[in-house]
Amino acid sequence: MAKKQVLGRGLGALLGGDLPDSAVPAQGGPPGEQVVSLPLTLIDPNRDQPRRSFDEEALKELARSIENVGVLQPVLVQQTGERYRLIAGERRFRAARLAGLTELPAIIRDFDEGRRLEVALIENLQRDDLNPLEEAMGIRGLMEQCGYTQEQAAARLGKSRPAIANLLRILTLHDKVQQMVQEGKLSAGHARALAALPDKEAQLRLANLCVAQGWSVRQMERICKQTLAGTPSAPKKVQRPQEFRELERMARSAFGTRASLEGSAERGRLILNYYSAEDLQRIWDVLEALGQNT
Repeated sequence: MAKKQVLGRGLGALLGGDLPDSAVPAQGGPPGEQVVSLPLTLIDPNRDQPRRSFDEEALKELARSIENVGVLQPVLVQQTGERYRLIAGERRFRAARLAGLTELPAIIRDFDEGRRLEVALIENLQRDDLNPLEEAMGIRGLMEQCGYTQEQAAARLGKSRPAIANLLRILTLHDKVQQMVQEGKLSAGHARALAALPDKEAQLRLANLCVAQGWSVRQMERICKQTLAGTPSAPKKVQRPQEFRELERMARSAFGTRASLEGSAERGRLILNYYSAEDLQRIWDVLEALGQNT
């Protein structure tokens, strides 16, 4: 299997080379920067952590590795008063707690809001894939809190602008469809195809069918295109003149049957409905009487 291609800008590049992508031994650390041991009780999780779900089995596996060889790569934290906020290394932090550790090797850095969000997002993107919804939410948070445009976010994250736009479209999906993406029932490709549908109920209906029948992304794209092509635009409702409604009422009263007027003031037709020979005879009698009076 080919190795996953990482982002154009590595985490180390973003941090100016202070934290390389390869594991950093806890006793060493980057040149000129000290790795310290911090009590786990003083470290708070990152509230802006892009990842919303963690694989419990993967965490247990990492915890067993930590029990055997320790934490090989320090986490990245920012000091806030007497406590420390986790910036990168949420999985190591959680696994260390599972392993029963009381301290964790850490590098203390000071970040502004934008840099902190970038580091947290890129660390997750490169080391343990986020699901598409988590990635989209992380990018939106980065744009909102830092005031980035899609072009700026793309440049910071080493992605193309269309890739950023496609991810953000996932956030326009029906809430239940977004949940399917988060649970891994739908891929990013399925989500992008569904996002082209303006009708959220149609999105949900096709998403359920996709999960039940195991559609490929190509099948989903084709079905969404067919759905769009077969959706007629809603006809514009034309306001009928009051005189038309009055004329219909008079015709119903005169002929004793259903009457409807179609068309405009210049051109159209008056339709009289009959449902038996007696109805037709009554209409005949009325018309005959009107003719005799002229």
